[in-house]
Amino acid sequence: QMQLVESGGGLVQPGGSLRLSCTASGSIFSINAMGWYRQAPGKERELVAAINNGGITNYSDSVKGRFTISRDNIKNTVYLQMNSLKPEDTAVYYCTAGSRSSDLLLGRARYWGQGTQVTVSS
Repeated sequence: QMQLVESGGGLVQPGGSLRLSCTASGSIFSINAMGWYRQAPGKERELVAAINNGGITNYSDSVKGRFTISRDNIKNTVYLQMNSLKPEDTAVYYCTAGSRSSDLLLGRARYWGQGTQVTVSS
């Protein structure tokens, strides 16, 4: 089994920045892809960004140019740097990890964190 622990959420004003972190522990040898999803109240969960072991990234159109995903393979940690935050970025952000990028991009990765709240409000 593997565990994912997120941190870094909070309240920020529009235009501000936050960095989310997600550290994996346990059976990490099978993990190829990691990423972030988010779910706002009353909305479906959506992909934010993903990265695989080779460093290939994917972003949703709504965050391109504002968010950056990165990965530290030594620390088994994935980061999401969020800049120019907007009220519509308010959501619970979930870290996810799995053995195949294709599954992760479809929201079908095996492992999920508990989520961290991000609130963008003045």
